[in-house]
Amino acid sequence: MSIKINTLELENVKRIKAVRLEPTKNGLTVIGGKNNQGKTSVLDAIAWALGGEKYRPDQAQRSDSVIPPHLKITLDNGMIVERSGKNGSLKVIDPSGGKSGQQLLDSFISKLALDLPKFMNMTDKEKANVLLQIIGVGDKLYQLENQESQLYNRRTEIGRIADRKKKYAEELPLYSGIPSEPVSPIELIRQQQEILARNGENRLKREKVREIESEANNISREVSALSKEIDRLRDELSRKNNDLTRLLSDLETARKTAAMLHDESTAELEKSIADIDDLNRKIRANCDRQKAEIDAEDYSREYDELTCQIEAVRKEKSDLLKNADLPLPELSVRDGALTYKGYVWGDMSGSEQLKVAAAIVRRLNPECGFVLLDKLEQMDPDTLSEFGNWLEKESLQAIATRVSTGNECSIIIEDGYGRLHEDCLAEAAQLKPVTAWKPGSF
Repeated sequence: MSIKINTLELENVKRIKAVRLEPTKNGLTVIGGKNNQGKTSVLDAIAWALGGEKYRPDQAQRSDSVIPPHLKITLDNGMIVERSGKNGSLKVIDPSGGKSGQQLLDSFISKLALDLPKFMNMTDKEKANVLLQIIGVGDKLYQLENQESQLYNRRTEIGRIADRKKKYAEELPLYSGIPSEPVSPIELIRQQQEILARNGENRLKREKVREIESEANNISREVSALSKEIDRLRDELSRKNNDLTRLLSDLETARKTAAMLHDESTAELEKSIADIDDLNRKIRANCDRQKAEIDAEDYSREYDELTCQIEAVRKEKSDLLKNADLPLPELSVRDGALTYKGYVWGDMSGSEQLKVAAAIVRRLNPECGFVLLDKLEQMDPDTLSEFGNWLEKESLQAIATRVSTGNECSIIIEDGYGRLHEDCLAEAAQLKPVTAWKPGSF
């Protein structure tokens, strides 16, 4: 069961002259008044009384008083806490006969309940760590956060590489109508050599024609010269005539063959050989572009796979927090920061920040059933009422200050004294939420 404050009686603390207050057990008790009247001094006094010397104000005794501070707080478990005298000596009366002194108070008083601004001024990461400590999933969530961060960084790197590969591929030239593999000049040279060989054979045949023509001419001259010696050389003439006939026949055949010969041009092959380097350059360019496009597609697929892995980790994180016993519905941790209803701390309204802080601080130490809140001027009356209703529903006691003298205030601090708001006087007799008090009443 949560322990709450039943009554508090304060005298000569900071700006306080004399204040007696019976806070509402469940809900919001607003201490109102103008500036520099002693509202915050009430909260500082409660923190000192219950929290110990670390909360003692620098100027604890009221400056214009010769009487030392006196603080008395009665808790709803029957325990009475008093601090009095120049040194603020502590006296704790425990009806159960348990431990006494500050050690007993520290066992159930939440330090952050006495100093809620300390929580509210933490960094987003520190607030998130407090929440994770409460629900007991900090280590697992840290592992998931680290895994998500590594996957995210890898995906970012892969995405950049894929973009660079794609851009590089787009900048490379693309040639159409050319082979997909580099061309070797060996085959073209072989074809060129075959043509040159055939042309060489044709040249030999032409030379043969000239040789035959020369020989035939010589024989003809010999026949003419030997005509005078016909008788003597008849046999030789006959033989020569036969040779001549044969040679003439060969000559005719050679002439006809020579007339039909056609030399082949190697110009096209020579051009192809000359152009092969340019062709291969284009082929290599196409291959480079194709490889770059394939690389870009591979990195894009890896990017998509990493995205799926990141989504899976985020879902696991979401499920981990969804199934946790959170102080408030819609309270969560995202990217290492505390969130409420999807908003990070800086984007929450002032009332939402107070609600989140109060819920978390209470869960840190469930035995402590109250929190102290300073400066609620940021809340309009409707929001203040809504916040009070939430506190009541949560069975949480809140004692707060507000620069106001309106009817939302339970007590008005004026020149160090506490007095009931005029609109509360009629209810005071029945509800007794607060009581005006003068010095010397202890």
